[in-house]
Amino acid sequence: MATIGFIGLGNMGGPMARNLAKAGHAVKGFDLAPAALEAARAGGVETVDSAELAARGVEAVFTMLPAGPQVRSVYGGPDGASGLLAAADRGTLFLDCSTIDVDSARAVHAAAEAAGHLMVDAPVSGGVAGAEAASLTLMVGGSEAAFARAEPLLQAVGKKAIHAGGAGNGQVAKACNNMMLGICMLATCEAFTLAEKQGLEPKVLFDIASAASGMNWAMLNHHPLPGIVETAASNRDYKPGFAAAMMHKDLKLSQAAAASAGVATPLGAEAAQLYTLFVNGGHGDLDYSAIVKLIRGEG
Repeated sequence: MATIGFIGLGNMGGPMARNLAKAGHAVKGFDLAPAALEAARAGGVETVDSAELAARGVEAVFTMLPAGPQVRSVYGGPDGASGLLAAADRGTLFLDCSTIDVDSARAVHAAAEAAGHLMVDAPVSGGVAGAEAASLTLMVGGSEAAFARAEPLLQAVGKKAIHAGGAGNGQVAKACNNMMLGICMLATCEAFTLAEKQGLEPKVLFDIASAASGMNWAMLNHHPLPGIVETAASNRDYKPGFAAAMMHKDLKLSQAAAASAGVATPLGAEAAQLYTLFVNGGHGDLDYSAIVKLIRGEG
């Protein structure tokens, strides 16, 4: 069993830290929110007073932070020469499970390597329910050596960890995956709205599309209309499993990656624009499937 630091104990990081403790690892955690610290302590995590303290004297450090600027700041400190990388013992393994821009991920990888550490970027898929159930899918970027060290720890928080290649490739995989998810959700919303307006019952279209070429994961698991898929957020007044604000963030990251690579992604760009309208309209705290309201003209 390992001694692990964990920085970022919110909706995703908190359950992940608790699952590491449940698996028998000694976990030291830090978060800025007192409620997150209290929940972590109740789940067997020792809490400390700073991110740097969580990174000292441990074999590995997990981070789950909001965005690229926070990751850069926490890893390098305000001056770029302090933070987690300076606080940790040489050879510490860092696992950043945040969803951030590719350029930030690769910059932090380079800084970790220069400081004598191993690192993986390992953004997750599966939402809060997946974090709580330790059933996340992790998309992992980094060297073969770093992945080999990280994989046993990742198994305590997820059902599958897939090595996507070199530094930053986990973030590339996450951006591409969620761009496809956002596009598929919008296509599902449009198709079911059209069907209903033309007199075809949504459940009938679902039965047809589920066995035909229109089948997609968003439709099967997160259907935007209630009464069709039992576990869908649409049956809970769109209480989020994956919030529209998070989809909006991921689509913006996909477009930043596309711009950096000089790749045209017109459908991804349109999806980002539609989620911008939806989130700016005050609906960011609803499930991402609630964008059907925008497609149906319901506000």
